[in-house]
Amino acid sequence: MLRRLSLRDFVIVSELDIELGAGFTALTGETGAGKSILIDALQLTLGSRGDAGVVREGAARADLTAEFDVSPALATQLRPWLEEAGFDTGELSDASGATKGGPLLLRRVVDAQGKSRAWVNGSSATLTQLRELGEHLVDIHGQHAWQSLTRADSVRALVDGQAGVDVAALQAAWAARRDAARRLDEARAKQADLERERERLQWQIGELAKLAPQPDEWATLNAEHTRLSHGQSILDAARGALDAIAEAELNAEGLTARAIDVLDEAAGYEPRLGNALEVLREAQAQLQDAAHSLHAVLGHTDLDPDRLAELDARLSAWMGLARRYRRQAHELPELLQGWQAELAELDAATDLAALERAAEQAHAAWLKVAQAASKQRKQAAPKLAQAVSEAMQELGMAGGRFEVALTPLDEPQAWGLEAIDFLVAGHAGSTPRPLGKVASGGELSRLALAIAVTTSRQAEGDDGSHVATLIFDEIDSGVGGAVADTVGRLMQRLGGGPRGRQVLAVTHLAQVAACAHHHLLVSKSLQAGQTTSDIRTVQGEARVQEVARMLGGAIGDTSLAHAQAMLDAAQGQPGTPQKARKSA
Repeated sequence: MLRRLSLRDFVIVSELDIELGAGFTALTGETGAGKSILIDALQLTLGSRGDAGVVREGAARADLTAEFDVSPALATQLRPWLEEAGFDTGELSDASGATKGGPLLLRRVVDAQGKSRAWVNGSSATLTQLRELGEHLVDIHGQHAWQSLTRADSVRALVDGQAGVDVAALQAAWAARRDAARRLDEARAKQADLERERERLQWQIGELAKLAPQPDEWATLNAEHTRLSHGQSILDAARGALDAIAEAELNAEGLTARAIDVLDEAAGYEPRLGNALEVLREAQAQLQDAAHSLHAVLGHTDLDPDRLAELDARLSAWMGLARRYRRQAHELPELLQGWQAELAELDAATDLAALERAAEQAHAAWLKVAQAASKQRKQAAPKLAQAVSEAMQELGMAGGRFEVALTPLDEPQAWGLEAIDFLVAGHAGSTPRPLGKVASGGELSRLALAIAVTTSRQAEGDDGSHVATLIFDEIDSGVGGAVADTVGRLMQRLGGGPRGRQVLAVTHLAQVAACAHHHLLVSKSLQAGQTTSDIRTVQGEARVQEVARMLGGAIGDTSLAHAQAMLDAAQGQPGTPQKARKSA
């Protein structure tokens, strides 16, 4: 649940720290006092859009922090996500590393230029990550919640949420079905073009396949051609060098041997000749190696005109195809592989039978998911209808009936096999009709409240992992009298008991405020030429005064007595004391 909310330079709040506890908390105040300012701040902390307008006039930035106390069950659910995103989860673990409940800190800063930054447990975060966390932490019902009851997508989302439909799986299966159908349609429409392209590729591949160019073959052919075309020059050079080294009448090897013989005897008398003698012996060995290599060249160099002609023809074929396709000759093997890959893709694209099978399989996969969603909806619809109908009786719509209509579609849609509509009969004996056509503004508000309360109750999981904080922002607009008493007691029930939620309600109804376990009063004042907002806890006489003010008219003994009686009659659960501190 939301444990603490801290605001700095937010709209008309200079500095505010408010601690919140379990149970039902009412936020009240004069019209224009800024009763929804806490809701706005919390929504900003949970990733809603924010601009420079949220920064208090004259301040450099708005700084908002929300601290949540996460239950062990919810911590178990959130911890893998937090770890994967790189956020600190130390406070959610005990010494052994096991998951436990603990604090979760969200912070948002918006500067005077409208630039925004966010953190989760001290680590930088994106607004998307804040919003994803917010879905697990807070459920906000706004004063215009009834408007969504007339929108098909909102109605469907509400029912699917109650039914536990895996919307992501349904959307993924629909996308796969749509893509498979698109590929089949495109192949059918482009069949003639694809066939012409296929024939062109086959012809080009046939030409290159006759040459059968191999990787690195171009370099090998050129090296061999160079060697054969210069064969005579190679033989002449090798013979001339061999004569000079070893085979001419006067050759280097013979002269070196003579020098060695001359120095060999004298070196015994003059040690300094030893170095020269050693160098000459090494030179003699190298000359002998060179002569051996030259003999090998002479023995293996073949003036093969037939092979040279064959190489000329092969190289000419390479160069001809390279010019035709405007490529470098060495690129031909890669070009052939690319065309073969393209042809394989075209073969797959023109294989209508395979594409038809793929489309059928994708449709079958989607149909399986859609049918499972339909089954879940059919199971959840009557339960939701009954629960909302019961809530309607409490909210002054005696005899009224609520239904969730599932109408099969002629053509399947991304969301499934049926349209989902809310039908309502405002009183006994009337036939349920589409909600937007038969309900008045006041009835719509009460229906929205009935649905909000019902779905909040049904969302409670046995493991305690449900959203723990519910916020109602003037959702009781348009109701009064005995119905207002019922609204207050419904919220009181939601926030009471061992498995109660934390319920925050911005309200203008004294009957609702009287049922709250805690009461926060929002007021506005002018200080140093600037309008500032203050939020403080009211108890005892101060709370009686506020409830009396909400009843309307002048505050006197009668209204104070009435307010006290309302507070005395309210059967709330005592909760954790709350503290609010404000500094100008």
